[in-house]
Amino acid sequence: MTERRRSKSVLVLGAMIFICSLFVTEVLGQQKVDLKMMTGPMGGSWYPLGGAIAELIQKAIPGASVSVLPGGGIANVVAVEEGKADIGFGNSSSSVDGVAGRDPFKAPTKNVMQLATLYPQYFQMVVLEESGIKSPADFKGKAICPGPKGHTGELLARQVLQIYGLSYNDMSKVNHVSYSDAVSLMKDNHADVFLLGTTIPASSILDLATTRKIRLIGLPDDKIQELQKMNAGYLKRVIPKGTYPGVDYDVPGVGYFTHLVISAKLPEDLVYKITKVIAENVDQLSKVVKDMEGVKAKDLALDIGVPYHPGALKYYKEVGAIK
Repeated sequence: MTERRRSKSVLVLGAMIFICSLFVTEVLGQQKVDLKMMTGPMGGSWYPLGGAIAELIQKAIPGASVSVLPGGGIANVVAVEEGKADIGFGNSSSSVDGVAGRDPFKAPTKNVMQLATLYPQYFQMVVLEESGIKSPADFKGKAICPGPKGHTGELLARQVLQIYGLSYNDMSKVNHVSYSDAVSLMKDNHADVFLLGTTIPASSILDLATTRKIRLIGLPDDKIQELQKMNAGYLKRVIPKGTYPGVDYDVPGVGYFTHLVISAKLPEDLVYKITKVIAENVDQLSKVVKDMEGVKAKDLALDIGVPYHPGALKYYKEVGAIK
C-alpha cells in the first residue's frame, strides 16, 4: 500500500471512529439524567413517598437517577424555580401564590410547572390534654413548634395566629424544628403546641399519642372564612373523630392539596415518562401514603392553578384525563 493510500485509510478510519464516538456520546447523553427531588421533613409523608417515586422512576427510565432531599412546600417551589431542584412536592395553596407572585414569593414563578395532584393535606394543631389549651387564642405565652421556615404549614401557623390577633412575638418560644424533634419537645414538656400540615393520621402525632394524651384544636367557620380570604386555595377539611387515640370528636379546620411540581426546563419526553410511571403505580404508592388509595389519572390531572408541563399534559390527554 502506498503512503498516500495508507494516509487516506487512516483518515477515513479516524473519521469513522469520531462519528461513532459522537453517536455513542449522544445516545448515552440522552439516557443519563440526574434529577433532584425536594420532599418534606422526617416524620411527614413526603419524604418516604418521594423515595418510593424516585425508586419507580429509576426502575422504569434507564439511566435516570433521582436524589431525594428533605424540604418544605414553599422552599421546594423556590428551589425548582431557581434551578436547584428538578422535582418538588408542593401545596396547592402556596404554589398558586408562587404563580401569582404573592407573598412569601418575591416574584411570579416562571420555571415551575404542574406534574401531578396527589392527595389532600390537613393543617393540624396538637396540644397535650393536660395543657388546658382549647383554642388558638390560648397559644399566647406558650412555646410552639410551627415547623421549619419555608413550609406551608409554618405559613399557615402564622396566619392562624394573625386571625386571633397574635404573632410569634406573643409566644414564649418558637421552635422551627422537624416533626420528629417537635414530638420530642412535646413529650418532654419543652413545647406546648405542635402545628403541622400533612396527611391523616400523621405518624408524628400518633407517636406523640403513644405516651401522652393529646387534644386537637379546631377552627370555627368564621375563622376558616378569614383564612380563605387570605388564600382562596384553603379548603375546609374535617379530621374525623377516632383518627387519633383519645380524639373522639370531629376537628374542623383547613387544608389543601399535595402536588408535584417539575422544572419547565426538563424535556417533554422525560416528563411524559415520569407522569406515566406515577399514574401506573398508584397502588404501590398508596402503600406508602394511604391517601393515594383509589387515585386515578383524572385525579392526578386535577387543575389547581399551576400550568401543566407539556409532557404531563400530553400523558393526561392521551389517557382521557383531560379533554
